[in-house]
Amino acid sequence: MRIIVLSIALAAAVPAFGQATEATGAAPLTLSAAFERALQANPSVGRARAEVGVAEAQKRFYLSAIMPKIGLNGRLTRNSDEVMFSGGEGEPERTILAENDWAYRFTLSQPLFAGNRERRAFQQAKIGILSAQEGVAQTEEGILLQVASSYLGVVQGDALIDVEKKNVEIAGRRKQLAQAFFDAGEVTRVETLRAESDVKGAERRLTRAVQLREMAASRLRLVLNTDESIVVTAPQIGGASFPGEAELVAMAREHRSDLKQAVNSVEIARLEVSKQRGFGLPTITFDAALIEQKVSFPIDSYSQASINFNIPIFQSGEVAARVSGAKEREKQALLELEEAERGVVEDIRLAMLDLESAEKALSLAREQRAAAEAEYAQMFELYRAQEATSLDLQSSESALAEARRAEVVGMLDLDQSRLGVWYAAGMLKESAMTEVR
Repeated sequence: MRIIVLSIALAAAVPAFGQATEATGAAPLTLSAAFERALQANPSVGRARAEVGVAEAQKRFYLSAIMPKIGLNGRLTRNSDEVMFSGGEGEPERTILAENDWAYRFTLSQPLFAGNRERRAFQQAKIGILSAQEGVAQTEEGILLQVASSYLGVVQGDALIDVEKKNVEIAGRRKQLAQAFFDAGEVTRVETLRAESDVKGAERRLTRAVQLREMAASRLRLVLNTDESIVVTAPQIGGASFPGEAELVAMAREHRSDLKQAVNSVEIARLEVSKQRGFGLPTITFDAALIEQKVSFPIDSYSQASINFNIPIFQSGEVAARVSGAKEREKQALLELEEAERGVVEDIRLAMLDLESAEKALSLAREQRAAAEAEYAQMFELYRAQEATSLDLQSSESALAEARRAEVVGMLDLDQSRLGVWYAAGMLKESAMTEVR
């Protein structure tokens, strides 16, 4: 009877630990839905997209430097005296100093040539927009990787909770048998105390698994910018087979945003060299104006047009210093591009190595779990027949629990490694979002 009561109590206690991970009435969140929400609601993505607007405004600013400027200037003056001038008999009087004087000037200014500096700056601004767009893509890739990592952490947490529940169950089974043997006078009180201690240890690990799951859910809520409860489903991460290293490197060179930004930086640096050379070239502008004034001397209304030029003859090495500094920046950009290209190759190699290791580790973990389950089943029967000690069964339980945990961790590592390969190739957004649907 005591065994039956203990079994009922244990069956009622184990589900209580799972209540912390269940959201009331919440629809399960799929990985693809989490990706889409993150791209829409994550503040980091929004900031990166706003940077594109900044770059576009910068382009318009540099375009304005080569466009015509039209202005209107005016003045109102109160003088203490008014002076008139007459050229002779029959000639009208002309005001040379009005008591209440006014004048306005309508002007037009058009740059004609400025050493191509404005043109180079405009070209740099256009490339800057491309770099800002690549910054958005890079931010999105990073956010999606964070989403996947946190999402898989929640999935792992749910799986570990199930594992620890099973561990509580098998520890409870041994406790039931130990209590029955003790009641029958077959074992000492030490057997029941050891079993009870192991049950409490399993329950403690279950509580820890719930905590880890909620920590992963918290990280996922943060990256998704939501306060909703998180209920997830195990995703089907694609990529059972991947392209070879050479093909992945080619993909990365075509799609990696950081590599594209490095290429853009080199082009911007080259344009900067040309722009700094332009400071040694002449500048030419066209100016025109329409003037109206109250004073009629020499005339109260007239217009003018002029072409202005400035030719630098000697600038004490200023232009040479500018060009030299720009060339050094160009060298830096080229070295950064070379470093980025080497980094891409190594990222691909490490990602493929991680994937290979994860596949082998998961395969071994599954074999270990199968062997541990068989060992535990046999050891439990031997213990129930009093042909094995409780220490033998306890060791078998520990081995089974560890094998189950290793399998759960191995599954997470494999999924993350698959996503890591696509991330290293710059294809996470294109590949993962279609594979998980």
